[in-house]
Amino acid sequence: MFRKLCRNAASLRTVINFWPPLFFSGIQIMELSDDYRYMKARLRNWPLTRNLHGAQFGGSLFAMTDAAYSLMLNGLMSKRYYVWDKSSHIDFIKPGRGEVYIECTISSEQLAEIEEKTRNGDKYFPEFEVRIYDQAGETVAIAKRVIYVRLKPSFRPQNLTQK
Repeated sequence: MFRKLCRNAASLRTVINFWPPLFFSGIQIMELSDDYRYMKARLRNWPLTRNLHGAQFGGSLFAMTDAAYSLMLNGLMSKRYYVWDKSSHIDFIKPGRGEVYIECTISSEQLAEIEEKTRNGDKYFPEFEVRIYDQAGETVAIAKRVIYVRLKPSFRPQNLTQK
């Protein structure tokens, strides 16, 4: 059902923006390129997204980075690959006041490296850095995301030669 609703990047962006964990956290995917290689998201400045000091809640900042690269790689590779988050870490640099944003890209080189490292059926854990910034362009936090990527069993070389 989900795959039918998300047949392209535009419909995926629409569906994801109404997904309760993002929607009720004030997170909105503003742009998702047709080729899934670029995404821009924002965390709205809602009273319920702020902490006791009036800055954006750290958990909301971290949640904003959660779906980015796994979502993009799933759009690029999900027919043949398993893709999901493996681990993550965030460094808070300064309080985020007002709306904050992320921009994520996947280069041709990164995609080629993932395909190279996984072509024999091995697991691969590419790392991506996500900079969270405010309306002035100043860095609020930096998150590191580690993604699990592996060919699905039917596409692994040993299974292809057995058929």
